[in-house]
Amino acid sequence: MTNKTAYITTPIYYPSGDPHIGSAYTSVAADIYSRFKRLDGYDTKFLTGTDEHGLKLQRAAEAKNMPTQEFVDELSAKFRELTPIMNLSNDDFIRTTQTRHIKTATKFWNKLQENGYIYKDTYAGWYSVSDETYYTEDELVDGKSPDSGHDVEWLEEESYYFKLSEFQEKLLAYYDENPDFIQPKSRFNEVYSFVKNGLRDLSISRSTFSWGVPVPNDDKHIMYVWIDALTNYLSGINWADDDKTEFDKYWPAIHIVGKDILKFHAIYWPAMLMAADIELPKKIIAHGWWTVEGEKMSKSKGNAIHPKTLTNEYGCDQLRYFLMREISFGNDGDFNKDRFISRINSELANDLGNLFQRVLTMIYKNCDAKIPHLAELSSQDKEFLSQVNVLEKLRKEIDNLEFHNGLNTIWHVIGEANRYMDTMQPWKLKNEPEKMAHVLRVLAECLAYLSIQLEPFMPESAKKMQTAISLQFNNFNGLEVKGEVLVEGTTIPKPQGIFPRIEKKEEAA
Repeated sequence: MTNKTAYITTPIYYPSGDPHIGSAYTSVAADIYSRFKRLDGYDTKFLTGTDEHGLKLQRAAEAKNMPTQEFVDELSAKFRELTPIMNLSNDDFIRTTQTRHIKTATKFWNKLQENGYIYKDTYAGWYSVSDETYYTEDELVDGKSPDSGHDVEWLEEESYYFKLSEFQEKLLAYYDENPDFIQPKSRFNEVYSFVKNGLRDLSISRSTFSWGVPVPNDDKHIMYVWIDALTNYLSGINWADDDKTEFDKYWPAIHIVGKDILKFHAIYWPAMLMAADIELPKKIIAHGWWTVEGEKMSKSKGNAIHPKTLTNEYGCDQLRYFLMREISFGNDGDFNKDRFISRINSELANDLGNLFQRVLTMIYKNCDAKIPHLAELSSQDKEFLSQVNVLEKLRKEIDNLEFHNGLNTIWHVIGEANRYMDTMQPWKLKNEPEKMAHVLRVLAECLAYLSIQLEPFMPESAKKMQTAISLQFNNFNGLEVKGEVLVEGTTIPKPQGIFPRIEKKEEAA
């Protein structure tokens, strides 16, 4: 049994619309991390889900004349479909309407209250239904929400408060001691500056609507959606149970979130955890937003792309690859269809797919469809093979969620393999069959490493590659820098293309 554990979460998605490439991006990032950790011997938990409470959903259900629970059931199912659409390996899918979550949120509230961090008062302020957030007059921009630009409405109500103001110095001290807690650095600086400017106590209940987790011992109030939603990370590992085995095993988590909800995760959540005597998360990583063809995704423009549209047409791994390769994780990105197709053709079909097909076709035709013998390595072979195992570098890049750099690292190996093949020219060695077989075996060893190291990024394609070279592979154990991964004499099936080119004429059609 492994004592190495990893716990990674996506934000729970607010199902007010369909999933789009932004939500797919977050989930794929968490999936790559999870798959890598599992292959590297970690007992890994990957949690995703939906945030199903709040006034916005209650009003939307009323507008459709539907019971709110039935309404959110339909919406949540759409986000659950992201798992097969994007080939995610999440271990769990949490919903804030589930009994286990309501139990956790209730226990968490009681803990904050017992520790003296909750009090009752009245609240008056501008409220954005869209953002589920109150704003003061001076925070509004042209009379609208500073976060989303949506309309606000004046609300006055009795409210419970969380003593957020008491945590200003504690949070600053924690940020100082843990400079990698919030990533990237630019987001860390934003959060630090926000906290340094002073924190006000946070209104954490609502009494003007009813769709939420009831406040314990006060059925006039429900929990503010953000105190409810954030506790999902504890619900997913059974923190509220008497048996804390799962919580003790996996906590603390790494949270991946969009930059628009960083404040809640990097300020409110750590303060609440401190107040509840719970260890803080390991890291909070905030990524940027995706635009489409240079424009912000919006319902009015109708330009939000459903991931299924792209995976059906081009393939799941192709989309996973593009999302992670196109930008450094943390930056904003733009989905441009021409660039997407160009990457598929030049990097997947040409650089990797063509290399794979050429090597295996030559083995199939010239080596009786069997993994050939590896002769004594020349200095050139050794130099090339010493570069194919990039696992140590990948570990650091995955730990820092630098997926873009991880793919750069792997593509450097692919570049070296193409150069080695062009230098050795095995197609010209038909009169020296043993030498040809040896060169092809060296290349096949490289392909084996590539298929293994690519698996977290493109799991389906990597498995096809492994099948094509008859490689039995379950985890990273035993990979050695110059070791032989393949077994001489193993029969390989007839080579099939793994990354088909996308022809422009097909696009036009």
